[in-house]
Amino acid sequence: MLAFELLAEQRINEALAKGELSDLPGSGQPLELGDDLLVPEDQRLAQRILKNAGYAPPEVGLRREIAQLRAELELLDEVERGPAWQRLCLLMSQLSLARGAAVNLSLEDRYWERLKARFAGSVGDGEKRGEGDGGGRGPAA
Repeated sequence: MLAFELLAEQRINEALAKGELSDLPGSGQPLELGDDLLVPEDQRLAQRILKNAGYAPPEVGLRREIAQLRAELELLDEVERGPAWQRLCLLMSQLSLARGAAVNLSLEDRYWERLKARFAGSVGDGEKRGEGDGGGRGPAA
């Protein structure tokens, strides 16, 4: 394979020297590298078709619905909060099953907030020691 690569490199350099590659379409523009570099090569076409059709994996839809419901929980009265909380628990269970691992969104939220604060340079002493986070107990509201 090395001989083939050397031959290809040699031919490319010869074409560059002759100016044969200077006026190609898209010359001088950045390459459009999709976000599919981590997708196995045999699945890229199918993934691109699904993406262009507006399809999102089920986990994305579940996460959106969970985030929306969590935001609404604070605004609901106690009568409406019970069914909403049950729905949230059901959605989180479905997300856990889809992932194959338990989901703890409150820990993910705290981690994200601490990361943002750290990059902003404003992590407090209590947050550095893990104080004030409730020890991971209680509902993720």
